[in-house]
Amino acid sequence: MPRKFLLISPQLDTRTGLYDSRGPVAACYFDVDGTLVSTNLVHPTLYYLVNQGTPVQSALRLGKALIQAPRMAVAELLDRRTFNELLFSAYAGMSEDRLEVLGEDVFKEIMLPSLYPSAKALVAQSLAAGHDVVFVSGALECVIRHLAKLLGATEVIANRLEMKEGIATGKMLRPVVAGPEKARIIRDHARAKGYDLDECFAFSDSYSDVPMLSVVGHPAAVNPDRRLALMARAYSWPSFDLRQPI
Repeated sequence: MPRKFLLISPQLDTRTGLYDSRGPVAACYFDVDGTLVSTNLVHPTLYYLVNQGTPVQSALRLGKALIQAPRMAVAELLDRRTFNELLFSAYAGMSEDRLEVLGEDVFKEIMLPSLYPSAKALVAQSLAAGHDVVFVSGALECVIRHLAKLLGATEVIANRLEMKEGIATGKMLRPVVAGPEKARIIRDHARAKGYDLDECFAFSDSYSDVPMLSVVGHPAAVNPDRRLALMARAYSWPSFDLRQPI
C-alpha cells in the first residue's frame, strides 16, 4: 500500500459540499538540502569552483575559497546568513551565462543522484491535494529551478547573486534565504499569495529551520537531525524519513 505521509486536502466549501474551484488556499513549503536531497550548499559550490575554464582558474578559485574556510566554519555555527554570504562570495567574477550552464550541470551531476527515494512521492501528494508547492532553499536559484521542474513544484524561493554587466559581484541579492529569515520570507510570500498560514505546511530536516516550521499551521520534520527530532516529538509534529523507498 502506498505510503501516506500526511492527510492534506483542498478546502471544502461547506455550503455546496464541493471542493473550492478557485485554486489552492494554502501552500506546502519545502526546504531542499537534507530534506529532499542529501546534498548541502557546499557541494554545488565545490563543483562550480573545480569546473572553471582552465585548471589554473579552478585552482585559484578553490584556493581563495579555502582561505575563507575557517571563517565559514564559525559562521555556520553562529549565523547561517553570514555563512551563505561568505560561501557565495566565491562566485565573484563568474559570468551569468557560465553560472546558468553550470547550474544545469550541478543539478544533473550532484543534485539529481542525491534525490531521496521518497521525495518525489511526498511532493506529488502535496500537489495532488491541491496545494501549491514552494521550494525554499539557501542554494542558488539557477540550480533549484531544475529540481522544481523535475518534481513539479509551483515556485522557487532561493538565493540569487548580484550581477553587474552580466558578471557576478560575489554579493547576494536580498533577502538572503537562510536561517530565521526563511520564516519572514514565508510569511511575506503567503500574504502576497493570499494563503492562510494556519492551513500551510512546511517540511525541513534541520533544527535551524524551526522558525520556518513554526510559522505554519502544519510543520513536519523530514529526515530530522537529533535536535529537530526531539522538538518534533515534544510538539507532536509529524516526522518521517524520505531516505527509504516507498
